[in-house]
Amino acid sequence: MLTYHDSEIGELYQEEYVPVQTANTVGKRVFDLIVASLVIILFLSWLLPLFGLLIKLSSPGPMFYTQVRTGHKNRPFLCFKLRTMVDSDSNEFQQAVPNDPRITPVGKWMRKRNFDELPQFFNVLRGEMSIVGPRPHAIMHDSDYWLLLPDYHKRYSIVPGITGLAQARGARGLTDSCLKMQHRLRYDLFYIKKRSFLLDARIFWWTLVAMCKGDKNAG
Repeated sequence: MLTYHDSEIGELYQEEYVPVQTANTVGKRVFDLIVASLVIILFLSWLLPLFGLLIKLSSPGPMFYTQVRTGHKNRPFLCFKLRTMVDSDSNEFQQAVPNDPRITPVGKWMRKRNFDELPQFFNVLRGEMSIVGPRPHAIMHDSDYWLLLPDYHKRYSIVPGITGLAQARGARGLTDSCLKMQHRLRYDLFYIKKRSFLLDARIFWWTLVAMCKGDKNAG
């Protein structure tokens, strides 16, 4: 298995940042459209109604949860998720914490296996996300680190993804310190510098393995 050591990522983080310009961008978009379409038709067409029923039975409220996230070139967009918490009228941003009482039993199971992210394949069809790329953060979360961490804004120089190198290597969940976010950022910049079809395939595979095993950092 390919391994990215922190030392290598750290060295890259210190380099002058130069975004990758590649002819594979069009190919990546075509691949995203094909895979997203197949996933929606073959799986989400029957999985989403099933998950919707489970969500409704677990707690009152809508099936979907939408949140404004930062996208490519800093453009905001509505990111789709399955609702995993009790419904609330509050618009205040608050990250999920370990043993968060707001998370429903069904939501906890879905979050552990990343099932709550499945509606983001519709974001891929809309061109707001890619299958693999840096994860888009909430607007309020970005405001905490945009000026605090050098090069933070450069993670949005490419289309954000449903999954990414940071998440696939375990850097996900609650970011309650600058050090944790800096660790994620190093992974993101490393991915942008080294991205390729092979790296995307490996990240996708690592994500599938994590879904099967269950991710303890998923909240």
